[in-house]
Amino acid sequence: MPSKIEDYALIGDCETAALVSRNGSVDWLCWPRFDSGACFAALLGTPDHGRWRIAPQGGVRRVHRRYLPGTLVLETVFETDTGVVSLTDLMTLRLPGTSARRDDTSDLIRIVRGISGTVTMRMDLTLRFDYGASVPWVSRVSEATGTTADGPCDTPNCVLRAVAGPNMTTLRTPAPIRGENLSTVADFVVAESEAVPFVLTHSPSHLPLPESIDALEAQVDIEARWRAWSDRCQGAGEWTEAVTRSLITLKALTYHRTGGVVAAPTTSLPEQLGGVRNWDYRYCWLRDATLTLLALMNAGYYNEARAWREWLERAIAGSPSQVQIMYGIAGERRLGEWTVPWLPGYEGAQPVRVGNAAAMQLQLDVYGELMDALYIARKGGLDGDEASWQLQVALMTHLEGVWQSPDRGIWEVRGPSRHFTYSKVMAWVAFDRAVKTIEQFNLAGPVERWRGVRERIHAEVCTHGYNARRGCFVQSYGSDEMDAALLMLPLVGFLPAADPRIQATVRAVEEDLLVDGLVRRYRTEAVADGLPQGEGVFLACSFWYVDNLALQGRHDEARALFARLLALRNDVGLLAEEYDPRAGRLVGNFPQAFSHIALVNSALTLCAAADHVSQRAGHASPTPKPVK
Repeated sequence: MPSKIEDYALIGDCETAALVSRNGSVDWLCWPRFDSGACFAALLGTPDHGRWRIAPQGGVRRVHRRYLPGTLVLETVFETDTGVVSLTDLMTLRLPGTSARRDDTSDLIRIVRGISGTVTMRMDLTLRFDYGASVPWVSRVSEATGTTADGPCDTPNCVLRAVAGPNMTTLRTPAPIRGENLSTVADFVVAESEAVPFVLTHSPSHLPLPESIDALEAQVDIEARWRAWSDRCQGAGEWTEAVTRSLITLKALTYHRTGGVVAAPTTSLPEQLGGVRNWDYRYCWLRDATLTLLALMNAGYYNEARAWREWLERAIAGSPSQVQIMYGIAGERRLGEWTVPWLPGYEGAQPVRVGNAAAMQLQLDVYGELMDALYIARKGGLDGDEASWQLQVALMTHLEGVWQSPDRGIWEVRGPSRHFTYSKVMAWVAFDRAVKTIEQFNLAGPVERWRGVRERIHAEVCTHGYNARRGCFVQSYGSDEMDAALLMLPLVGFLPAADPRIQATVRAVEEDLLVDGLVRRYRTEAVADGLPQGEGVFLACSFWYVDNLALQGRHDEARALFARLLALRNDVGLLAEEYDPRAGRLVGNFPQAFSHIALVNSALTLCAAADHVSQRAGHASPTPKPVK
């Protein structure tokens, strides 16, 4: 059985990412990209579906771990009866100035170091490509001659090579290796001050063996690169550590070749343990656009913000009628969903899904997210070009004809379409930001017509999205149900936080959606979303609640809730999509970019509130500083 979701840590190279458990097992890794087939899929099955574990052979008294400060380099320390060892896990980093590596390679480095005494260790490597389905052919190759070698792989010149179709991995280590295709094992002893490195490299199988790297030198280089990046964080007062860790996580979820940010590096981690709400999140959602830009720009990461903005513009380029809610990391549009029958799922949660059928849904809120993000980019100094603005004009022209349609909403329901209040609000945001862009940046567009549409949408939402009996806004027209997305209404500037209708809506969310003080998205038992009821509280929504409390002047409550949310992070500062209060466990895909983005923006909101800084009109977070 895999470890608990919160017992995993993330390492990555800005092309893909791996999850490492507290027991020293890499249980999830997709090579060569985030969305490739997994070669370690034990997270969704058993060790036979692929894993790489390095741990003491005997009993372990205590395990503690951390990220080395300012980095994504993971250090796990095992205390045993005979001694203490550390296991350092990292991946070569795709950042400017990193040590040269062939562009088609990716390295997972693991280094065992003796701290005191002596410890007998075991390495157990099981490679299975294509989500655990394909057993590779494993052979030993002499690095000196390139010929197949017989006997144990126990010298630095011996490389263990595994090939399956287009995939090739090579393992280099001084530890003596034995085994066949099904599993590779190494038993070795580590004494104080000794270091035993392992380097697993992925490359295309039709190319020659990749060159070896020095694992110890690589660690020094990678640590320095991460620290140089994280040191640029402009800080968030008392929450700087949490914000920096979240930004490092966000950077690790960025595909450096295109600037796209995946929602999570995993698929099918359940939103309810044992349930069916299991989705593939290894794609880029337009919905994350505004909050991602705010998080990056307010923390001083303008290069990353610019890359994300440019990814957005490339992804949506084309016919406005074909805009999707999500795309592949290079802008791919075909994300067809299928299930993996041979994987039993995380703790039996089925089905295991690859791809995401929600990509083809109509979700009107994404137009608002796009226009808001591009407006924020301009306001922050990331000037767009004329072609970008013409594309936005075309999008708005299309939205004029479809904003009155029912849609599937922000939560991508697989039940009936309806007129979701939040979707209409975000259509209002789209026209509001289009009008402001014309007014503030002297661009051409039908500003009077769009002002009229903006006013009509606002009036309609205040009439049909507002439930007079309950005295608050509701999830959809004619509904009595609440939706945590309504917490965004004051954050996007639809109405001020002091408006009685907003205050009543926040109270109604508190009455209907709070579970142990945290926020559910909506009541799954009362809303026809096409799925069985039940899920955890949604962490991003809980951060939005923090923002609302701060905007309403309930600062002590906001700070207390924020502290509680920070306490839900695991021991290395990571958050999943949701939290199960009854089980006391993180649930959903992990780590979740949306949760960490919301954390960053809430921290900045609290900082601004504490400093009595005026906040950006239309957003809870401060206005991004112009590019210097």
